[in-house]
Amino acid sequence: MAEDNTVNDSMSNREADVIVLGMGPGGESVAGTLAEAGLDVVGIDERLVGGECPYYGCIPSKMLIRAANALSEARRVNDLAGSSSVEPDLGPVALRIREEATDYWDDRVAVERFESKGGRFIRGTGTLVGKDAVQVGGVPLTARKGIVIATGTAPAVPPIPGLAETPFWTNRDIFAVEEPPRSLAILGGGAIGVELAQAFARFRSEVTVIEAADRILAADEPEAARIVAEALERDGVTIHAGAPAEQVSHDGSVFTIRLPDRVVTAERLLVSAGRTTRLDELGAACIGVDPQSRFLPTDGTLRVTEGVWALGDVTGKGAFTHMSMYQAGIVVQDILGQEPRAAEYHAVPRVTFTDPESGAVGLTEQQAREQGLRVRVGVARVPSTARGWIHKSGNEGVIKLIEDADAGVLVGATSVGPHGGEVLGALSVAVHARVPVAALRGMIWAYPTFHRGIEDALRHLRDE
Repeated sequence: MAEDNTVNDSMSNREADVIVLGMGPGGESVAGTLAEAGLDVVGIDERLVGGECPYYGCIPSKMLIRAANALSEARRVNDLAGSSSVEPDLGPVALRIREEATDYWDDRVAVERFESKGGRFIRGTGTLVGKDAVQVGGVPLTARKGIVIATGTAPAVPPIPGLAETPFWTNRDIFAVEEPPRSLAILGGGAIGVELAQAFARFRSEVTVIEAADRILAADEPEAARIVAEALERDGVTIHAGAPAEQVSHDGSVFTIRLPDRVVTAERLLVSAGRTTRLDELGAACIGVDPQSRFLPTDGTLRVTEGVWALGDVTGKGAFTHMSMYQAGIVVQDILGQEPRAAEYHAVPRVTFTDPESGAVGLTEQQAREQGLRVRVGVARVPSTARGWIHKSGNEGVIKLIEDADAGVLVGATSVGPHGGEVLGALSVAVHARVPVAALRGMIWAYPTFHRGIEDALRHLRDE
């Protein structure tokens, strides 16, 4: 973390047009854009400017996954083009994470980028003390136009007996490793947990995923979860689903995790069991929000109350960088009086970057039925599509479409397979723009592409 020599200067002027609490991707975007527009903006963060994504999340994880996938793809030569052998080495990607992604976890460039736009940055913890006031290090700051809350989330530590007393990892620790652990247990089978499970397994760690729900990726379509689980198991990952951890201990060298029917031991333990907002520490009561709430309630223009906006993870609309950036644009327009369109959340895209990738947008089949929609479902198996058959090794996947049969539009879709997240692009447009299914059926789909599998799924749409 870069030293901040401008704190005293920034605090000397205790007023600003806009105060931004939290300088992750969305907060940094709002603060920088408003500063460029000529407003006096103060950005406050106790951690690194840029947030989780570039230092502890999206960017380093995808670098690690890219390297791990290269190992797997090299092994597929044996099925397709001759023979090959590979020897994993975490060193090159660990160095890349340090030098290219994180600057050795130094945000000096990000701070200077914001300040070059005219903003003032304060390193510290900002707490709300009123609808127009924030306190940092005991010093109050007043906002003339408004406060923007973009404080994100922190790793949640489940109340498992013994866990808090152990040296477990979270996402803020694991990307600093230079050698893969001999064995790694992961508490949590959500997107982050399964991505890192597969990546480290490909670097020859012995990996075990422990998930309390009855399957990994519990929020996704069952078909997607099953395909990803089978892929992880082929890579040697052991999955214990429906198995909540009952106790955790550490003897100085090994973790022991007690499950209902077995005991798991591992050299390292990664806790990937969700995120927490900690609204009580933020001072949410000052703006009329129950501090025990999980998220800040917002209206269509992201206002919590008059003069206070919120964006990103803390709003509960999806813990994604793309969500915070989408919301940031609306907040900026509203503050600048540009009358933004209200936020829409019916077509939120999300991708789990396993191999195969698992992308989804909108509603799952279960969610659509729970909303009382008359549902039609279409499924295409990627290996049965032309491109999937050509691809051969590593072609596992499925494209699943959820249609509101009365409206004649897709309300949800899932794309699992090679480049599944990219195939999701066409589906996201269809769900977002409410493109009639009849129009999708009348399109010309390029042959032979992975996205042409959407046409196959459209042909299979039927009541179920």
